[in-house]
Amino acid sequence: MALADHLRELRSRLVKSVLAILVFTAVAVYFNKELIDFLSAPLPRCGPDDKPLPGDTNCASIVNIGLLTPFNLVLKVSLTAGLVAATPVWLYQLWQFVSPGLHRHERRYSLVFLAAGTPLFLAGAAFAYLVMPVTAQMLISFTANKVTNILPVEDYLDVVTRMVVVFGLGFEFPLFLVMLNLIGVLTGKRLLGWWRAMVMGITVFAAFATPSADPLTMLALAAPIWGLYFLAVGIAVLNDRRKLRNNPDAGLDDDEASHVDLTVDGVEGASPVAASAAPEASAPVPAARHEQMDDIT
Repeated sequence: MALADHLRELRSRLVKSVLAILVFTAVAVYFNKELIDFLSAPLPRCGPDDKPLPGDTNCASIVNIGLLTPFNLVLKVSLTAGLVAATPVWLYQLWQFVSPGLHRHERRYSLVFLAAGTPLFLAGAAFAYLVMPVTAQMLISFTANKVTNILPVEDYLDVVTRMVVVFGLGFEFPLFLVMLNLIGVLTGKRLLGWWRAMVMGITVFAAFATPSADPLTMLALAAPIWGLYFLAVGIAVLNDRRKLRNNPDAGLDDDEASHVDLTVDGVEGASPVAASAAPEASAPVPAARHEQMDDIT
């Protein structure tokens, strides 16, 4: 397609993705109080006397600060919930934008992409929610004695929503590596050779992406992506071996020639080619030239 057609296609896919997110966001607005209570549940709360509840060593009092804070919280939490709920839609639209540039045998991976991409994103979001109690408890544990924590709910939910989105997108990274291998862009051997740089890059990404500066949250994000990366490498290696079994020339480089059979077989029933007829009398040809004529001329 021309550039203008690509831009129109991109606009169409973006509009469909945004509409799906807005629909799920509207549904989440209706349940905004339940969502806020659900997200703030991992935080250790203080009792009526500002003392930790049974089972907690430290606590925090969650408060609203500002007139517009409740309204902003509803929008922020609902939009995050809409983004998570619409994961199958925007992943499908992303793949549909890329798939026209692929071969027909490569497009069959659409269902695989959706079947694996949606659970991975949701698994990352759920993992972020499970890590939050440990992270919150560790951060609050630095509170000095006889000091009460007053935590603005907006600050806390900023951390939670950002972790949910970052963990979800981080869990998608190995899937993209597998898809690049399936369409022939990257080989399993090359991905395995990059493991040191990948581990370092994932660690740096986790350090910058996590909202809190504690190493526990960083490792909680980096460690699962490390494991998923090596799982993706294993899948890529197995896929390369399958391609090699089906096509002996699959392992050749672009500038490496395959084996060519140069043996010559005899042709049965061959007969000599007769000489061409002599020119017509109206166009006489000198005898010297006539003797030089053969069937080709």
